[in-house]
Amino acid sequence: MRSLETPVQPGVRFRSRSRPAPSRDAGRFLRALAGEPRGFWGRDDGWIAWGGVAARIEVAASRLEAGRFDEVRRQALGLAAPPGSRWFGGFSFLDGPQGPPALEGFWDGFPSASFILPRLILRNEPEGATLVECAPEDDGDRWLEEVLAELRQGSPRGKPPVVGRPAPALDPIRVTDPDALPRWREAVERVLAEASAGRVEKAVMARIMDVRMSGAVDSLRALELLRAENRRAHVYYVEPRPGRVLLGAAPEVLTRVRNGHFEATAVAGSAPRGKSPEEDDTRAAELLSSAKNRTEHRLTVDEMREVLATRLRDLTVQPEPGVLRLARIQHLETVLEGVVPDGEDVLSLVEALHPTPAVCGRPRAEALELIRKVEPFHRGWYAGPVGWFDGRGEGDFVPALRSAVGGGRNWRLFAGAGIVPGSDPEAEWAETALKFEPALVALDAGVRRG
Repeated sequence: MRSLETPVQPGVRFRSRSRPAPSRDAGRFLRALAGEPRGFWGRDDGWIAWGGVAARIEVAASRLEAGRFDEVRRQALGLAAPPGSRWFGGFSFLDGPQGPPALEGFWDGFPSASFILPRLILRNEPEGATLVECAPEDDGDRWLEEVLAELRQGSPRGKPPVVGRPAPALDPIRVTDPDALPRWREAVERVLAEASAGRVEKAVMARIMDVRMSGAVDSLRALELLRAENRRAHVYYVEPRPGRVLLGAAPEVLTRVRNGHFEATAVAGSAPRGKSPEEDDTRAAELLSSAKNRTEHRLTVDEMREVLATRLRDLTVQPEPGVLRLARIQHLETVLEGVVPDGEDVLSLVEALHPTPAVCGRPRAEALELIRKVEPFHRGWYAGPVGWFDGRGEGDFVPALRSAVGGGRNWRLFAGAGIVPGSDPEAEWAETALKFEPALVALDAGVRRG
């Protein structure tokens, strides 16, 4: 099959067509587009899979006067995509220098901002699946017919992944963790010292786990496990260049805009899941009553409220947090909602909110400075906004958390923890270990094909 990506110049006219899909199997659809840029976005039974490139926007790390969010918007509007078209991609955590040089190459293909207008989208809906095509008007149909033929034929489906599988033993997996426990203790103590001196209220420290799996990872099989295990999380898969994959399951919503309605969730404060319903309830109650976790959560809610108060109408903030229970961890969660006025859109709101205290800290500038000084690696797209937007200013974005980036046997996993007064280095280390599990279990499933 020839490549679905062709250079597109501003002013090119596109066509868009929708039809019932011959299959609502996201994995089969994505396999039919092997060798092309492709991706997935979804939660529960609401999802979109996409592949091929009708147009692409990339913004390198820079000091653009208008900013990378404005540049993405400008380029997207300049291409005059059909009404309803969606651009999928994301932004790095920071624009510009982020620490030591990225020598490992994990973030090759993931610039400061990158979005793709897909040639083909499979959209799952309650009444069935819809296939949406977007292509330049003068482009032929041969490529689409090839994809449809493969989609109708499909491929033998393997056994469904085992949900609830334990985290794999690391013995057969070669692990290199530059941020080992002594260095982690040093980073946490540095943040606590800054907090004690009154320079920060909170800083989010991340650590990495570099793994060489026992075999090549089938990334779509890993995606299937992520979806099966994390139905309450926002599962994302971005492959902007064939073989270069970012996948994960984010617990919170950074920005969602639909029909003028805004929604986001503040998620901060964590506890393990229990081994029984009774233990689960006990740990949830302890989480709700934990002064340390409530403080960490309040800092995130307060800053999001302050940012949104001047940008939205009728802002409402859930008065007390609830508990978001995921497959392997539970969090405090607060919902924020409002009405989007003229002059704001999903990209402007993402720009205003990112990075939230849940992924950075408070005050923002001081926390970012600590991250630059203390973390000995590039965050890349980790904790950056990933999702989609359209020409009407609507869209969905989440921070790229619980993530793994790589391809083949070599992957880098990321996990972070919010450090506030009262944080214990060993307890925060254990929390990050839990946060590695969704991606690590998924990669292991991708190796074992089961």
